[in-house]
Amino acid sequence: MIDWTDRHCRFLHRQLTKRALLYTEMIVADAIIHGPRDRLLSFSPEEHPVALQLGGSDPAKLAEAVRIAGDYGYDEINLNVGCPSDRVQSGTFGACLMREPQLVADCVTAMRRVASVPVTVKCRIGVDDQEPETVLPDFLARMIAAGADAVWVHARKAWLQGLSPKENREIPPLDYDLVHRMKRENPSVFLGINGGIADLDQAAAHLAHMDGVMLGRAAYQNAGLLAGVDDMMNGSGRATRTPDDIDWLALRDTMMAYAEGVMASGGRLNHVTRHMVGLFQGFAGVRRFRQILSAEATRPGAGPEVIEAAFAAVDLGSDPKAVETKLAG
Repeated sequence: MIDWTDRHCRFLHRQLTKRALLYTEMIVADAIIHGPRDRLLSFSPEEHPVALQLGGSDPAKLAEAVRIAGDYGYDEINLNVGCPSDRVQSGTFGACLMREPQLVADCVTAMRRVASVPVTVKCRIGVDDQEPETVLPDFLARMIAAGADAVWVHARKAWLQGLSPKENREIPPLDYDLVHRMKRENPSVFLGINGGIADLDQAAAHLAHMDGVMLGRAAYQNAGLLAGVDDMMNGSGRATRTPDDIDWLALRDTMMAYAEGVMASGGRLNHVTRHMVGLFQGFAGVRRFRQILSAEATRPGAGPEVIEAAFAAVDLGSDPKAVETKLAG
């Protein structure tokens, strides 16, 4: 999720779930080879397990990016063949590669040769006028033959012309039954599902058919639901913890300390707080919480006290007025 799941976002999400596999933003292979590697690839040890998601279509370049990333300790390397944005298409990677399954297979083979961790693929069920019933089985067979350790399937087509990335997440119809059938036909291969899954009850329903569930915007926009993920992964198959069970004050203190460290290293407060607006969905005071983060975190001189004031607005044991006076001081 470009511009969303950066290391600050992942640090926040890791405070809510210890076991879920977190993914980086998609990073283009060329950027890793020629760009600021440390800035692109460094992450906190607390983020484990974490997967590096790559974009590209040149097997040699992807292999080189995987080799470089090997020094950073990722737990998985994922090749994105699902993003439909114009920016991604212009670089000949993302969902447009569904039209070139053998090239994708060649990329996976090259990546596997140099990787010391699992190599996985995220794809769509097809693009444009392709017939998913034909395209997806062939695509999966090629990925399996190439050595992919897992394939994550977004259960929608992508339309490469005429729809925005947002529309591509909403307008093409979901075909969960097809993806479930692919799992039945490939019982020995790890297949996960993605797309339109809004909560953990829906995730649990899919886990009756699939090996894994990938959440994107649902988890970002309502991060509190991550509180129940570890329960599901511990074998119960259902979430018993809810956002009400989160130690919100401990999370506040952790994020204040983290933000202070980010700022001491030259970052800005809003680099951290912009990912926090999805907390407290459904809680009284959430509107004020978001207002404080949005308005105050970009103010010159703003510091971790903004986080304290925002949390206080949700009435978590502090006096909101007393804390907010710090912002005006």
